[in-house]
Amino acid sequence: MIEPCRLVILISGSGSNLQAFIDAAARGELHVSIAAVISNKADAGGLQRAAQANIPTAVIDHKQFASREAFDEELRARVESYRPDLVVLAGFMRILTPVFLRPFHGKLINIHPSLLPKYPGLHTHQRALDAQDKEAGATVHFVTEELDGGPAIIQASVPIIPGDEAATIATRVLTQEHRIYPLAAQWFAEGRLKLQNNSALLDGKALPAAGFIFSG
Repeated sequence: MIEPCRLVILISGSGSNLQAFIDAAARGELHVSIAAVISNKADAGGLQRAAQANIPTAVIDHKQFASREAFDEELRARVESYRPDLVVLAGFMRILTPVFLRPFHGKLINIHPSLLPKYPGLHTHQRALDAQDKEAGATVHFVTEELDGGPAIIQASVPIIPGDEAATIATRVLTQEHRIYPLAAQWFAEGRLKLQNNSALLDGKALPAAGFIFSG
């Protein structure tokens, strides 16, 4: 029996994507063990989700550190203590510095609520509305030192419907996030997904710039 892929999941908020991982693992769709959930906010709702699933939790309050680098060094040490195969950013609202990024190169993924390379950063759905886009979506990508700029792994889109607001788009996109994020992690767990020479490879082949287009 192959040992499950060890995950550490970083959160800042309600943890709905964390719950998607917990549920996918419970259904047998995701061959991982979640070694820990770490938040930079003590009141993050996702900590309760983790506790209910008997997953160890930790809080590292970024406000207690004099610099981003000092926080990232503490976060790096804590994450490394759990010996993860993959680190998952699931609504972790911190811009990470090379102090954290470099030790986990190729083992760090994020989900961003836009069809990257469109709309890195914040307020993605409002920006899609303002641009009169026909669709919005989410992208799972490897994390590199370029903000929201690492190679895309998988992308899912939803239509923008007349009368939509940012909140209604966000709800529709979140449903897709909960499907594609555990799938990307499963590919990694199976050894099918790798970061090599700043390209995302699936089954040994470079993925296109937008990643695998999910249509399920």
